Amino acid sequence: MSGVFAYLATSPELLLFLVVGVGALLGHFSIRGVSLGPAAVLFVGIGLAAWATSMNQPLEIPAVIGHVGLALFTFSVGVSSGANFFHTMRNSARAVVPVVVAIVAAAGVAFALGPVFGLSAAEVAGTFAGAVTNTPALAAAGNSAEAGVGYSVAYLFGVVGMLGMTMFALYKGRDDQDAPSPLTQADLRIVKLPLTTVHDFESDYDNQIHVTRVRKTEDGPVELATARLLLEPGQVITVVGVSELIDRVSDDVGHRSSHHLTENRRDLDSRRITVSSGELVGRPLRDLELEERFQATISRVRRADVDLVAQPGMLLQLGDRVRVVAPAPLIPKISEYFGDSSRGLTAVNPIALGLGMAVGILLGSVPLPLPGGATFVLGMALGALLVGLIMGRLVRVGSMSISLPFTTTTVIAEVGLLLFLAQAGVRSGGMILTAFSSGQWLGMLALGVSITVTIGGVVFAIERYVMSMGGTRLAGVVAGTQTQPALLAYANEVTNHDFRVNEGYSMAYPFAMITKIVAASVLAILV
Repeated sequence: MSGVFAYLATSPELLLFLVVGVGALLGHFSIRGVSLGPAAVLFVGIGLAAWATSMNQPLEIPAVIGHVGLALFTFSVGVSSGANFFHTMRNSARAVVPVVVAIVAAAGVAFALGPVFGLSAAEVAGTFAGAVTNTPALAAAGNSAEAGVGYSVAYLFGVVGMLGMTMFALYKGRDDQDAPSPLTQADLRIVKLPLTTVHDFESDYDNQIHVTRVRKTEDGPVELATARLLLEPGQVITVVGVSELIDRVSDDVGHRSSHHLTENRRDLDSRRITVSSGELVGRPLRDLELEERFQATISRVRRADVDLVAQPGMLLQLGDRVRVVAPAPLIPKISEYFGDSSRGLTAVNPIALGLGMAVGILLGSVPLPLPGGATFVLGMALGALLVGLIMGRLVRVGSMSISLPFTTTTVIAEVGLLLFLAQAGVRSGGMILTAFSSGQWLGMLALGVSITVTIGGVVFAIERYVMSMGGTRLAGVVAGTQTQPALLAYANEVTNHDFRVNEGYSMAYPFAMITKIVAASVLAILV
């Protein structure tokens, strides 16, 4: 094996893809339904590098690969979750407070127990950075040899311990009350509804329903339910929404009808169409003027494998699949208008990717002041995440689309993640034997475990039992609090990329990253 390791040491490209391939292969194996997924790449990198180091053949993957991979990962996560992130923050801003509280509590544990275990300030700060698996925090702690040893000893349990917490959160999330309900549609007979327009009727339910069809008389044609159409007793309407709300609407207006308007495709037809036209991306549905142009309406939008009720202010994103209801002869023209190309599902948009990453890296390199005259930088990963979130929310700047389809962001994120995990694993594995040769490693390990257990336990307890957060979103918050992509990858794989996981991660990550950097800097000074 010495010869093999010697060759790998001279070929980092081969080493990179060997770690990725073997790790991904092992990640597919499961025990009682539990598998590591992409996180296995990290552990393969650690194991292989530690083995090689024990034979005096240290391995290394250039750090720039890990930095770029992590930035691509966080940028893509930001773009894909930006649309929902700001809405979630407006309604759940309190959910980020436990993240900060958990990290401060963990820093308090490090401050209190570090001297008890006989560790120096640098060793305590490095152990803290490893226990919270945060490389920028290690840099803020001084990145000395002593800090690096503490980081390496604590890092592995920082991943494994919080992986267990992520699994526990997902286990608790099996019966989430905030799980997105699937959309359905029902034909309702209006009996007791006061005279009102379709627009006002939908507004009464906060636009969480959409009326698509109407039959005014028993033998009349099925017509498009336009916004200005008057609804009155005797009519049958088709309403789209979640089943619980449909039941409420049915009780409010009358009862369910035995007539099924969707079965009559002579007057109106429907088709799911892919949005691939760059001119429409970033525009709200109300501005499309489909009623005036094509006598059509959009009943729902499928995004990230989730069906959403079409709302007037909803911004279209590249790769969205819209359910259009319109006269059958006009469907081809409407398809042409939206583009309806599979390219819309996979388009990279290199302008948005290149400029977005460039701005994110630049933002992450700006020095920010700390008390006492010191400074710190956010790092390219956090900078890329913040820019991605903004781009995901804006979708368009002037006439230029800055959107990336969900499918594309998923692929870019996965590639970036694998690059980061391979580099981080090999880096940690190369240091771990040196760390264990230190006489202080037991104290570092005990402190690291204490820090990781504290941060995981505090954030879980407050979010779950005080904030009543569902387990699926909580799994994302746990991963974001630990600023650990491997945990997010695991949660996404288990939940089939449930959007709540990325929302939780994006919500927690920025606050966690900044708090950890500041905490590590303070520990390096105070302990």
